[in-house]
Amino acid sequence: MINQYLIGLAMADLLRLLLRVSEKAANVARVCRQEGPLFELLIQEKTGDDKNKKFVQDFKTLADVVIQEMVKHDIGTQFPEMKGFIHGEESNKFENGLGESVVVTVCGTEEETATLLTTVLDGDTTAAGLLARAIHQDLQVSDEAADSLELPLNPGDLGIWIDPIDGTSQYIEGREEVTSQGELCPSGLPCALVLIGAYLRTTGEPVIGVINQPFSSKNPSGQGWTGRHFWGVSTGTINASSLPRSSSSHSTEELSAVLSSSEKEAVKDALAPLCGGRLMYVSGAGYKILCVILGLADVYVLSEGSTFKWDSCAPHAMLRALGGGVVDLAESLRGGALTELTYHKPRPEHQGAERWANHGGVVAYLDSKRLTRVIEALSGKI
Repeated sequence: MINQYLIGLAMADLLRLLLRVSEKAANVARVCRQEGPLFELLIQEKTGDDKNKKFVQDFKTLADVVIQEMVKHDIGTQFPEMKGFIHGEESNKFENGLGESVVVTVCGTEEETATLLTTVLDGDTTAAGLLARAIHQDLQVSDEAADSLELPLNPGDLGIWIDPIDGTSQYIEGREEVTSQGELCPSGLPCALVLIGAYLRTTGEPVIGVINQPFSSKNPSGQGWTGRHFWGVSTGTINASSLPRSSSSHSTEELSAVLSSSEKEAVKDALAPLCGGRLMYVSGAGYKILCVILGLADVYVLSEGSTFKWDSCAPHAMLRALGGGVVDLAESLRGGALTELTYHKPRPEHQGAERWANHGGVVAYLDSKRLTRVIEALSGKI
């Protein structure tokens, strides 16, 4: 009983830590965007096995790398048993403007981290100091529901997937799209998210998800942005979330779906009778799933294998906490069974990032009846 109690406390500590590091990550993302002249120096094209095949150009930024390494550092420091099982999208090698290759890490002190970042930033000590301060700040996040939660999970049984900035292209482009509350945002900074998900090492089941939206709304002054966070936990009989669980509505009504603008015409044609005029196109894989989580869309459908475990782990855990999930589209069409994504096994036949791709495409959903209708509509069409 004592051990289980201690494990429950540790897991509550882990959830609180993930919320804190997600907010630190959001702050880093905002700091990087506020340094306008510097921002051009923070972009580097991905090449080779790290390149996402979907895009002609796919970028990583120093913000991506710094956030990922900060999350790894903070989790590994508080939970040493998780070291080696904290995975991210990015390589931590970064090339500065002088052609020097630097391995970006978080050091023991703010001063040491600033010194390392100065090398990356071609000697810009001011910007390096700002980033180091954001990385090392002691940030607290107030979330009553998360603080009171005890979970029957052992941190040593978990792995972590980090997407430091999902929707990097939207983050780099930086369009300041503003929408009313309760409306989805087709593109722009609000589509850029910090995603941190935990999964069981043995089964790959996603169990904890934290989503931070650094650019949720403009400050009343018109200067700068305010963010918001969401979380969900699903394990055993425990399903808890920062959002209320919605009640299922009638399965015969017209659906709404979010898609990629590059989705196959066959998929659009198959879904059109179900959705009428409610096929919507938005940016960012994580943001598309967040639209489903928030009830702004019923499903997210993607027929291509262009998303990855770091894109889907955190929002998948949130959907599970709310009664939904994320299935492998190809497997679900092939066998009739609805096959949920897992997060612990790479594809050995692939190299680099492709080992962790969701190769069969995905459907994210809140209501299983609506999922069934979507699978039926797509069966034999793609």
